[in-house]
Amino acid sequence: MNTASADEPRWLSDEEQRTWRAFMHATTLLEDHLDRQLQRDAGMPHIYYGLLVQLVEAPRRRLRMTELAMKAKITRSRLSHAIARLEKNGWVRREDCPSDKRGQFAVLTDEGYEVLERVAPGHVTAVRQALFDRLTAEQQETLGEAMRLIAAGLQPEGAGADLPWLR
Repeated sequence: MNTASADEPRWLSDEEQRTWRAFMHATTLLEDHLDRQLQRDAGMPHIYYGLLVQLVEAPRRRLRMTELAMKAKITRSRLSHAIARLEKNGWVRREDCPSDKRGQFAVLTDEGYEVLERVAPGHVTAVRQALFDRLTAEQQETLGEAMRLIAAGLQPEGAGADLPWLR
């Protein structure tokens, strides 16, 4: 089904279809694997772990909510819900932005830092076993290049871009 006129879809070839389905299958299983590991070890989904990691890597362990949404590649609404849950656990707190009355910071608490310290070794082991230990160094490099290329193509610059953190 690869013959298409200008107004018809450019259908995937059989090999492209196999690659697409393998990608979807692997990413779904990987996300589930990491979610289960983090739920078991810390009672949190993978997305929450990613937010805590962004905060621990930020200066003074704090980021503006809009910047955190951008770094996490999620909508502001989803971020707000996640931060509320992390606040309830005592792992994050919100602070008002002194220079912008509408702005807020998410700040990693000492308790949140301790959770990361406790959970990170198990998480990196899960990532390594599920992904990196299965690939050669060359395959890892190729995968990294491909994922960076795909991500760059999905993040258009300029006004009007429809990206999660802008919604």
